[in-house]
Amino acid sequence: MPLKIDPRSFPDPVLEPADVSAAGDRIVLAGGCFWCTEAVYRQIDGVLDVRPGYAGGTATTANYRDVCSGATGHAEVIQVTFDPARAPLGLILKMFFSVAHDPTQLNRQGADVGRQYRSAIFFANDSQRRIAEAYVRQIDAANAFDTRVATSLEPLEAFYEAEEYHHDYAARNPGQPYVRAVVAPKVEKLMKTLSRS
Repeated sequence: MPLKIDPRSFPDPVLEPADVSAAGDRIVLAGGCFWCTEAVYRQIDGVLDVRPGYAGGTATTANYRDVCSGATGHAEVIQVTFDPARAPLGLILKMFFSVAHDPTQLNRQGADVGRQYRSAIFFANDSQRRIAEAYVRQIDAANAFDTRVATSLEPLEAFYEAEEYHHDYAARNPGQPYVRAVVAPKVEKLMKTLSRS
């Protein structure tokens, strides 16, 4: 990830109190493979639930085999439910942009290539959209990355939960090569960031 600054000093979003209270306690995020993003968010105190799934396409093709084709319009996503008193929306978004994935890559995350691996925030309401737009502008203005943020903002039409075997995949398959090579370093980065913040 071409992050130019230490994740510990990554800017916190400047949030309007009215927007935060209206944004709710659940958000849908796409940051490449959902095994990675789910594993990161499961480590954050105050995150109550993380569900892998699909967003951006229709119910008919919301399954792993079809989504992996890259032709369905879906993105692999996670639905994060959080306790705003312990894990405020600002923290959820900060970890999304600074740790969970590379928000500067367009339609890919590393070797995972295709629109199904795009960086996106699927906003459920206007407050989530405004908060995300403002934070992207803030990150770009701070020159936090070598290039501009490529994260798209898309209205959440529906969240389709992924097949059961994807749930908590990294924790249940720690020896799997992809988990060791791609997921584990992100979790380690998160733990270092949280322990020093």
